[in-house]
Amino acid sequence: MTFPELNLNQLRTFVAAAEGLSFIGAAETMHRSQAAVSMQIMKLEAAVGQPLFERHTRRIVLTRAGDTLLHYARQLLQLEQETMAALRKQEVVGRVVLGAPDDYVASLLPPLLERFSRMFAKVEIELVCLQSILLEPMLRKGTIDLAFVTRGAGLDGQFVRREPMVWVGSQRHAAWKKTPLPIALYEKGCVAREHTLAALEGMARPFHATYSSPSLLGILAMVDAGLAVAALAECSVPAHLQRLGKAEGFSPITPLEIVLIKGRQNSSPAAACLANEIMAAFGVSERLSA
Repeated sequence: MTFPELNLNQLRTFVAAAEGLSFIGAAETMHRSQAAVSMQIMKLEAAVGQPLFERHTRRIVLTRAGDTLLHYARQLLQLEQETMAALRKQEVVGRVVLGAPDDYVASLLPPLLERFSRMFAKVEIELVCLQSILLEPMLRKGTIDLAFVTRGAGLDGQFVRREPMVWVGSQRHAAWKKTPLPIALYEKGCVAREHTLAALEGMARPFHATYSSPSLLGILAMVDAGLAVAALAECSVPAHLQRLGKAEGFSPITPLEIVLIKGRQNSSPAAACLANEIMAAFGVSERLSA
């Protein structure tokens, strides 16, 4: 008898969906799109030959097979963690300087950095929060060891994920109804700024830039105050802001591509371990070359 092969990434997605009984919640937990989560679940169901969820309009429910698999999936994932921990018992010591924009640092990196610090307690991590474009010369000079950045001119590394951009505004002020449209932008050279301006040109709607900043916090302050709307990476949008779309007269924005780049002047085991953990956390099987 031939038994199905179980994919750990699919099991990880399944557990996230099962524990929250939501594909949307699983997508947020796994930092993936809802479509990608649905595809992972469908592949797992095809492998085991049984439906794992009953799909209703607004909710999902585990089937009997899904309930059985959940018990064993948790054990398998726990065993994976214990196995990797055992293999990493050799002492990795060192210091890694990781550069990333502040919106990625705040929204995408904390869970994996917490996990890494537990596994490699003797590795010191220093974070440098700057725009992606400002991190490029630091990579060349060896000032930082790794960069978790938006792909752009001079910044092309291992693809990690595609991050949607969304329009946002304050629910209390409705700045999107103003003419010309007040916009808060990132500074020149930023890929997010270029994508925002391209979308605005396609809308054929008069606008003026009321604020330009390298900082996410500065842009959020302008939006919260009702002085502008902005286009942000979806991962960094606070829950209290209103997302704006076609109904409010806004066109879609080209997504950002996040890449991980390893500095040429650092091939330390500590930097390699952190790079590989970042890739694994986002479901990327490839590893950065030295």
